[in-house]
Amino acid sequence: MKAILVREFGGPDVLKLEEVPDPTAGAGQVTVRIHAVGVNPYDTYMRAGGYAITPDLPYTPGADASGVIDQVGGEAGAWQVGDRVYISGTAIGKAHGAYAELAVCEAAQVHRLPARITFAQGAGIFVPYVTAWRALFGRANARAGDTVLIHGASGGVGIAATQFAVAAGLTVIGTAGTDEGLAVVRKQGARHAINHRSDGYLDQITSATGGRGPDVILEMLANVNLDHDLTIVAPGGRIVVIGNRGRVEIDARKIMGKDCAVYGLALWGIPPDDIRRAHQAIIAGLESGALNPVVGKEMPLADAAKAHVAVMEPGAHGKIVLIP
Repeated sequence: MKAILVREFGGPDVLKLEEVPDPTAGAGQVTVRIHAVGVNPYDTYMRAGGYAITPDLPYTPGADASGVIDQVGGEAGAWQVGDRVYISGTAIGKAHGAYAELAVCEAAQVHRLPARITFAQGAGIFVPYVTAWRALFGRANARAGDTVLIHGASGGVGIAATQFAVAAGLTVIGTAGTDEGLAVVRKQGARHAINHRSDGYLDQITSATGGRGPDVILEMLANVNLDHDLTIVAPGGRIVVIGNRGRVEIDARKIMGKDCAVYGLALWGIPPDDIRRAHQAIIAGLESGALNPVVGKEMPLADAAKAHVAVMEPGAHGKIVLIP
């Protein structure tokens, strides 16, 4: 099969399309024929060698994908060849991640993909939607009637969070940096869409909440925004840091004065029970129509390096997907 291999840590150019042996499912595992692969910012951090999790070299990136069951190992439950699935990672100890034509997964890492969801959409489920669910309900304890500010609401996690929040009865204020991104934010049901590159955008957010500030803030770029978040968050509010690209200086008195909480979130640190609950919520939302992953760009697997550049550029409006 064809797969992307990383033989050394570095820039996007270390992503090479190579021919490798087909993987085989063992006991309790299935092989998935990949139809689409999701590209996430953390893929780029891992490739560069600066992430909290450093894989052994060589490795194939990717934990977000969709496809059909190609092979079922013994003791893999009720899965059958041909079942449509999305995956939440690949089998421990396997060199083959999801940037490939085939991937081996533990049976618990495959999840039913409803017929109404395309494979391209299915490639944008695991990382964005589990992250969004955990941020809103596992960390911030968001409740109907809350107002939530989602920074970068036109990206994968931002879109997922907006859809979850709207379905749960929250008022959403979403930010984006382009007119196209703002249109995506509005389409997901956000009450207010604000350009975070415009002068006075923080005042616009405060005004949209009647001067009180958001009850919940989901922060995708804490090194730029966290101190501002502490200024505008409502008393007793909750801020969840989902993304960060550098150090930031804050005034801790703002946390004290607002009696607010700042939570961190990393996908690999989510408790197993929350992972299970998140997937239950995701599948129910996909089936009901409340959740609809947005695909911003489809690219061939051979263009993985270009995708790693694109996913880190500003102005996101949906998921970047690779097609094997």
